[in-house]
Amino acid sequence: MEIEWTDGDPTTGKKRSVRAERFARKWTFKTRFRRYDNWQAVPQPSRDMWETLLDALERRYPRREGVTDEDLKQVRAVVAGLPAEEEEKG
Repeated sequence: MEIEWTDGDPTTGKKRSVRAERFARKWTFKTRFRRYDNWQAVPQPSRDMWETLLDALERRYPRREGVTDEDLKQVRAVVAGLPAEEEEKG
């Protein structure tokens, strides 16, 4: 399963595409700045990325678009285990 969205890069502010992909029960994140650039792996996804993924999964779940209870449970657990944004900056 792949989910894509656009956001702003936190360091440069440039628009970028973000892709979250689940394969073998593991989520990986990739980014790119232009359409024909290669996708670059994100070694440490931010809390914002995980929350955006969770929101996308929750919106797809009622429509039965390949999202399972296990997917939601797994991503909610990751988000719950991450430190809050204020704690990261402090």
